[in-house]
Amino acid sequence: MPDFCSCGAELPPDALFCHKCGKPQRELTEVAAEAPEPAPVVVPPPHERTQPQPPPAPLDFRNPLALKIALLVALGATALFFLPYVNWLAAGYFAVFLYRRRTGCAINVGAGVRLGWITGLFTFPLAAVFYAAVFYVINVASALPQFRAEPRFQELLGLLKSWSDIAVLLLQLFILTTCLSMAGGALAAKLGQPSPPRGGSNA
Repeated sequence: MPDFCSCGAELPPDALFCHKCGKPQRELTEVAAEAPEPAPVVVPPPHERTQPQPPPAPLDFRNPLALKIALLVALGATALFFLPYVNWLAAGYFAVFLYRRRTGCAINVGAGVRLGWITGLFTFPLAAVFYAAVFYVINVASALPQFRAEPRFQELLGLLKSWSDIAVLLLQLFILTTCLSMAGGALAAKLGQPSPPRGGSNA
């Protein structure tokens, strides 16, 4: 049976509005607009999350890596006893070089001096023990008749006449080993610093 509008016009089947008067014929339910789905949050795996880098450890006697490198370099410098002065300078240089290569941390001149000083403190007792052993061998050898006439042995024995002379020699050895190692550490730190970017040409 055909439907009719209140105005009397015959409506086609399933008509929403009257084609004559425009009156709506049934209630229209508005379709709620679907809210857009939120973009999925991608959580990186734990091993890919950026972790804050810890501050570099200070170069002092509480730094086990610095102590280990300083001791190894001091042993190497003592083994190079036939290169006096140069081996102690190289000890501080290579201590800073190896520490920077192992940690990847930049080292300023002050930190290089501290690491060189630690290396010199390790180098001094090793060098003192080595030279004491050498002087002991010389003292024993001088008792043999074939070495008594050698002027070099007599000159070396003249340096060991009293404890005060030995103390002076040890003090000189301490100053040389520590100061040269500090200078080597400062040199390595200075050479290892990144060069500043070049600006424009100066007028």
